[in-house]
Amino acid sequence: MSLDKKYVEELEDETVTLELDDNVNVDCDVLAIFPAENRSYIALLPSNGPDAGTGRVYLYRYSEDENGEPHISNIETNEEFDAASEVYNSLFDDEDEYDELVYESEV
Repeated sequence: MSLDKKYVEELEDETVTLELDDNVNVDCDVLAIFPAENRSYIALLPSNGPDAGTGRVYLYRYSEDENGEPHISNIETNEEFDAASEVYNSLFDDEDEYDELVYESEV
């Protein structure tokens, strides 16, 4: 599957603040919004909080309402997560490209 990686680069200055289950707020850089299995997903890199600096990426469902407001929600099943992960991993099939995106955002 080939996705437009240029679109990923256009998102490099976008950020999202998540409120985790333990009421901790985590600021995240948006790495990509991409389609998989007839849905859209968003890949987020935490810039603070417990996973900052680890290279761990959060994946969520992504949608926009009728006014264009973005919404994210949890991925419901392991199968759905695996499908979204596979597409996300194909975006960054080159390890150097992944390192550049992930670790450059930490500087």
